[in-house]
Amino acid sequence: MAALAFWSSHAEYNLLYGKLSDAESAKVIAALDDAKVPYKVGAGGSSILVPEDKVHLMRMQLAGRGIPRGDGVGFEIFDKPNFGISDFVQRANYIRAVQGELSRTIGQLDEVESARVMIVLPENRLLLDKDKYPTASVFVRVRGNSQLQPQSINSIRFLVANSVEGLKPNHVSVVDNLGNVLSENSDNDSLTGLTSTQLQARRNLEQYLGKKAQDMLEKVLGPGQAIVRVSADINYDTISRVEEKFDPDGQVIRSQTKNDESTETSTATTSSPVGISANTATETNANRAAAGPVSNSKNRKAVSTVEYDNAKIVSNVMQSAGGLKRLTAAVTIAARTEGTGEDRTVVNRSAEELEKLRRIVASAIGIQTGAENVRGDSISLEELPFNDQFAAEFATEMEKQQTHDFWWNLARSLSYPALGLVVLVFLLRLFKRTPVQEIPIGVPVGRLVGAHAGSGQSNGNGQAGKAWNFEPESGVVTVDVLNRLIKENPANMTQAIRDWMSKGRPSEQ
Repeated sequence: MAALAFWSSHAEYNLLYGKLSDAESAKVIAALDDAKVPYKVGAGGSSILVPEDKVHLMRMQLAGRGIPRGDGVGFEIFDKPNFGISDFVQRANYIRAVQGELSRTIGQLDEVESARVMIVLPENRLLLDKDKYPTASVFVRVRGNSQLQPQSINSIRFLVANSVEGLKPNHVSVVDNLGNVLSENSDNDSLTGLTSTQLQARRNLEQYLGKKAQDMLEKVLGPGQAIVRVSADINYDTISRVEEKFDPDGQVIRSQTKNDESTETSTATTSSPVGISANTATETNANRAAAGPVSNSKNRKAVSTVEYDNAKIVSNVMQSAGGLKRLTAAVTIAARTEGTGEDRTVVNRSAEELEKLRRIVASAIGIQTGAENVRGDSISLEELPFNDQFAAEFATEMEKQQTHDFWWNLARSLSYPALGLVVLVFLLRLFKRTPVQEIPIGVPVGRLVGAHAGSGQSNGNGQAGKAWNFEPESGVVTVDVLNRLIKENPANMTQAIRDWMSKGRPSEQ
């Protein structure tokens, strides 16, 4: 009961804040002392624990006072007005605020324990220098000394780049606490950037195709019964081709000019003499002219010019990078076995079954076969017995461990009820062995009856009191009898007890 009372009065402490710096821990402890809240400091001073019922209340109160603020200084640096500061100090404070906010944001990632961000901005000048651009470096402390995943690294770089004006993701470097450079400043148009991008694209394509085929085979053969590896040869050349072809057998009219002229002339000859009479328009002269001979002349001229050219075809082809040049796949499937232990034997599949599996893989990843195979694609499928000894031993050990944990948990769960049952049985036996509590009065008593002695005495109410005589029967007066006698006549019982005490006292000489 004492241990239970001590345990129930003991307050349960929970974590208030963890992984604090010494300066932040000092601020939190000072605030707890002011609030007169008990606390415990653990983990080298980086964690603070308070009673369970005050965790959320203290967090809200401390948040109202801006404690803790975390690593670095955020935009709260501008909460206090500072008049008269220079533009350089204002700009430096802005960079500090951005760095602090980015550090806090990156530290919220599950894989990151803490982070620090350093930003370098070029000076503002009238003349811009294209060789000077913003850069940033990020230092991260990873939980458990593991490595960040590529998607987390890209997320950090884009987060920092989009928070600073003019900063590109390729100009953000990420370094972990183990000294590993997780990213490099490589432009997409540089040789290093192109090589990295091409290798990443090829790796992603190979992994995608291999996973497609392996998932399909595992649905048929079972988990872990197939291994698929794909090699893709990608063409990264960008080609711009212009073709001009002439057809010697074909003729095309290039230009045609056609000019057709026709001229007709009619002339009459007169026989009149030359002079005034001939030029005078008289009826006589007119008749003479009509009677004279007529000379007619006609001229026709047709000019046609035709120019021919050979037929030609002009084509402009733009081929982008990323086409497949060749695709190969290596597939290994586990051989079927029958029996267990030493009696296990390998049963090979038929050629027809292997051919079906080969066609399934070829169709899944797009390998050309037969006459359509212009790229030279190939697929290799082999049936081999897998070395699963280590897996079998590991599974056996896991099964033994699970069995041991099951029985141990069961025994531990049953031990507490069994212990309580043992204690209960022990207490019941103790209760049975304990005799009935009796109060010996040390005088022989029997039935207590009213006697004639003292019958004339009166009690305080004017009624005749009863005198009690003790018969010479040996015995004791139990507690139940005493309680009944006291309830019936407390005055006479008090007198009887006094007489008993006076008789048991030695006589005074």
